[in-house]
Amino acid sequence: MGNGAAAGGGGGAGPSGASESISITFSSLISTAITMSSVAGEAEDMFRCESCVELLFVRGAGNCHECDTPLRKSNFRVQLFEDPAVDKEVEIRKKVLKIYNKREEDFPTLDEYNDFLEEIEEIVFNLTNNVDLENTKKKMELYQKDNKEVIQKNKLKLTREQEELEEALEVERQESEQRRLFMQKEEQLQQMIKRKNKQALLDDLESSDLPASLLLAQHKDRSTQIEMQLEKPKPVKPVTFSTGIKMGQHISLAPIQKLEETLYEYQPLQVETYGPQVPEPDMLGRLGYLTHVRAASPQDLAGGYTSSLACHRALQDAFSGLFWHPS
Repeated sequence: MGNGAAAGGGGGAGPSGASESISITFSSLISTAITMSSVAGEAEDMFRCESCVELLFVRGAGNCHECDTPLRKSNFRVQLFEDPAVDKEVEIRKKVLKIYNKREEDFPTLDEYNDFLEEIEEIVFNLTNNVDLENTKKKMELYQKDNKEVIQKNKLKLTREQEELEEALEVERQESEQRRLFMQKEEQLQQMIKRKNKQALLDDLESSDLPASLLLAQHKDRSTQIEMQLEKPKPVKPVTFSTGIKMGQHISLAPIQKLEETLYEYQPLQVETYGPQVPEPDMLGRLGYLTHVRAASPQDLAGGYTSSLACHRALQDAFSGLFWHPS
């Protein structure tokens, strides 16, 4: 029973060498991706073919032959990404977000919500890279214990939103199917009318005493009128707004909490250049600094460029550090 190739490699083992490669992954809450690793450390994650997995874990559970960690076959999953570390991070993130499922409306300020998101990223990073695992696990357990009610409430809210989304998708699918059937019936009706008109023209040419040119002109006029009637769009009664809200549905939106905060006060930037003071941009022309500076064209002005701006920047660079001396 041989090993399959490591990430990106080839080869198989057992009776079905071309079997689908399965990452031997222990997806518990924290140790999401304990993989069967090579002893020499040639690769971080090794893989077994499906036949090897069946033989190793014929009873549905077994120990890893490298680290002796108890594994369950039901927790094995097919690798989705080329890099196993990405699979590990994705699986960990899913499990962490099931616990840290608060939303922006659960926080009084945006800063607190951003701190919460940063905490999630730190936990995912630690679990993915095996950094400070013990403290991270304790931190998650403590958070889950202290926020049990909020976690359950947000789980129910997410379930309702998923049901509403699935319902909206189903309605959209039914409407799309109805439009397809309607277009199909319209096309069949047009083809049937064309066949009838063609047969009527042949009958008129065979039985009528009128000139053929007159019959053709009459037939053409009738066909044009019928096509215009068929192509006239039928008014469709709207049932939903563009936001997806059904007409006539009453929705209560909670008002946004107003926070009394001090307004931002602009403080001019104080820059120490260790050199002579540069004149203000609006004074450069009067003092003669712009005499030998290229005048800005209309295209330059449209882009925000001015001669005084460029000259002021050049003077800042030239004067900067002229008064500096080592202490």
